[in-house]
Amino acid sequence: MMGFIVKLFVCPLTVFFADLIFPNVNYEAFYQPIIVGLILAVSAHMMEVLLLKRGTFWTRTILDFMAATVIVYFVSLFQVATVTFFGAVLTAILLTITEIVQHRWLINTGKTQKSRVTIRTLPLRRNNII
Repeated sequence: MMGFIVKLFVCPLTVFFADLIFPNVNYEAFYQPIIVGLILAVSAHMMEVLLLKRGTFWTRTILDFMAATVIVYFVSLFQVATVTFFGAVLTAILLTITEIVQHRWLINTGKTQKSRVTIRTLPLRRNNII
């Protein structure tokens, strides 16, 4: 859960930063990079829950890069926003750098362990005749 909270702040800030430094990433309104960043945060967290565990670090990082590129490019279809494919790739590189740091932290602290669900059953009794 802590990884999701971190992503809720880091992803929108990273997209906002990409808007500031890359000429081919241009959001006219303040809320546009925030919306894109929140969508990225939710999708990255869902992929993380499903796929991240020991031994999948680089595979997961490559998948993050590809997903971030596609999401930034296609979600940025606001009326006055312009994000080229190259701009989406550059933004995805920034996002991937932040994800590398987050993945290392999650794996090293053991926060990728999935909890086991156990089902308790009632003991069967032979002499319960109704």
